[in-house]
Amino acid sequence: MAEKNIESVLHEDRLFPPTHEFSQEAHVKGAEHYEALYKEAAADPAAFWAKLAGTELDWFKEWDQVLDWQPPNAKWFVGGQMNITHNCLDRHLTTWRKNKAAIIWEGEPGDSRTLT
Repeated sequence: MAEKNIESVLHEDRLFPPTHEFSQEAHVKGAEHYEALYKEAAADPAAFWAKLAGTELDWFKEWDQVLDWQPPNAKWFVGGQMNITHNCLDRHLTTWRKNKAAIIWEGEPGDSRTLT
């Protein structure tokens, strides 16, 4: 009996680039921006993550040390204090996001509910 193998004939080469407007609103603007971020992170990971943590998160107490690397253990942002719930939710309550839909629920016969 002949051996039966499943072979995929699907191969996708098409690219669907985002619009210019979409890219300009994104955190990473495109491939060149991504490459620059990658190189920055590879050159000095602690400095890269310290910069992002300082600009993208709210801290109640800033860290004393970015990275304490004692293989196999790593401690990031040693001495820092933050609240993840505050960073995920509370800090947005004073911005334009305060009334943005967080959950859009749709039930069976067409009923729906939007939670901000």
